[in-house]
Amino acid sequence: MEGKTDSQLNLYNFMKYAASVFLLMLLALGSFSAGAQNNFCGIRNSAFNAGEKLQFKVYYNMGRIWVGAGEAAFTITYESYNNKNVLHIVGNGKTYKSYDWFFKVRDVYESFIDPETLLPVKFLRNVNEGGFKIFNSVSFDQANGRAVSTNGVFSVPKCTQDVLSSIYYARNIDYDKYQPGAKIPFTMFLDDKVYSLYIRYLGKEKITTRFGTFNTIKIRPLLIEGTIFDGGEKMTVWVSDDANHVPVRVDSPILVGSIKVDLIGFENLRNAFTGFLKKR
Repeated sequence: MEGKTDSQLNLYNFMKYAASVFLLMLLALGSFSAGAQNNFCGIRNSAFNAGEKLQFKVYYNMGRIWVGAGEAAFTITYESYNNKNVLHIVGNGKTYKSYDWFFKVRDVYESFIDPETLLPVKFLRNVNEGGFKIFNSVSFDQANGRAVSTNGVFSVPKCTQDVLSSIYYARNIDYDKYQPGAKIPFTMFLDDKVYSLYIRYLGKEKITTRFGTFNTIKIRPLLIEGTIFDGGEKMTVWVSDDANHVPVRVDSPILVGSIKVDLIGFENLRNAFTGFLKKR
């Protein structure tokens, strides 16, 4: 970018990265591998209900300096889709207006999932990042292993998730069944491709964010090289150590400093938020 100062270039690169953080957070909270997906077919929901709302803030962190650049919010409602009751999950990510002149982000993801199986029947991705726009609509035929997107018809493995439903699916994993270091696989369909990734369970940890102190479960996605991110364990996610498994922080390093996504608000959790110890 000719004519930009070093500080402006750093900000521009950060905003480009922050634009991907919403998707990065989604992938980090539900990262997958096709190898053992069938082990999780039929998982039951005990972590969330319709009416739940979660709000997150995206920060750039360098040493002791925190810069708030945007927010992401997730909501769940009951709706009817093709004459069936579904859970409609909506995720919105956006930069603050003070940054819009520089790099405007308005991302919306929607997933319609079967409340019994937690499998998606419909997925919508509508993003605008610095003027770069993507729209994709996907209908899932889980019984026949097909995904019909805006761009064509694709074969998918059994029990395939979309990038948004994967978060809520992963919140129902019983981490007490695993030893630290264990890998937990899934399958995900995004941008007309099936991605093979997985979560590594790291154990439990007490952390303090800018919102408060939590008892958490610590996980780290091992991103497979050749997908939309480079390979390696570069993201860490902390979810509340209670029956809700609410994400409370996502942390990913960048060239200078790191990106942090912190929980800043919640409503109508299904279970007692016992992992939340105190507000800061």
